[in-house]
Amino acid sequence: MSENAIRARVPTDSLEQQAAQHDAAAGTTAALRGPGVLRTTALLAGVTFREAARRKILWIAAIAGALFLVLFWTGLHAMLKSAVHLPVISRREGISMMLMMALYAASMLTSMMAALTSCDTLSGEIASGTIHAIATKPVRRWCLVLGKWTGFAGMLTLYVLLLAGGCLALSCFEGRYLLPHIAVVLSLLWLQAALLLGVTMACSTTFSALTSGAITLGLYGLAFVGGWIEQFGALRHIKTCVDLGIISSLIMPSDALWRRAAFKIQPPLLGAAGASPFASTLVPSNAMVVYAVLYAALALVLAAILFERRDL
Repeated sequence: MSENAIRARVPTDSLEQQAAQHDAAAGTTAALRGPGVLRTTALLAGVTFREAARRKILWIAAIAGALFLVLFWTGLHAMLKSAVHLPVISRREGISMMLMMALYAASMLTSMMAALTSCDTLSGEIASGTIHAIATKPVRRWCLVLGKWTGFAGMLTLYVLLLAGGCLALSCFEGRYLLPHIAVVLSLLWLQAALLLGVTMACSTTFSALTSGAITLGLYGLAFVGGWIEQFGALRHIKTCVDLGIISSLIMPSDALWRRAAFKIQPPLLGAAGASPFASTLVPSNAMVVYAVLYAALALVLAAILFERRDL
């Protein structure tokens, strides 16, 4: 081998060593920084989803939802069979009234699932110390909150589609006509569940699991009673009752979302009946829907801020 060849190999080997050292340094830096935001969120969402499946929450909810749909379908089919001699308009009125009752129950079930399944997601892990296995790694804390929220939001999306979407699909199938505003109704019911999910997670960063669930359900009950008071005030023209209902909707706009969804799909006969759980005398405006969207977003941001400042 010539002397020139040996001299030519020396800088090449040096460059390879420098490149290897650079790659090792880059890998160490990446490890210290941890995974990216999107990857962390996706990983934690998947873990949250699998944990719910492992704890049989998904399977129990799916079985309960299937039984709910079977009960609704049986009742709807029996009602239509007995009303076969009635005009088409009367049959559609009956379908809409039964659908309103089913959607009312579906709204309550999804709301309770949003509060009860997520109340232990942060407070329980903080109390047991399992949160240290994740929070001590080079991962942003707000990514943990966002990932868990995404996982629960995915679960709630499936549950809303199963219950509310199933009821709407069965009504369209049995009635042989397409109901109006289906996408809007599903979006409002999903927003109601996401709203309660954000509030529960914000409470879970500070309070225990039991307290977090109690606070969210208490706010939900406050909005429910406030909505009734507002409807009664509108029916009797009592301004104080209407104002109290508006204040309760500002504190927790969950019932306003349900009443907006009910207005979109209620039949004229039910709307003319006055105040009831399945109809609305006063219809919440689009501004209230925008307020609910901002409320849900701020609840998630508050959960991330509180968790960032929480001493673990």
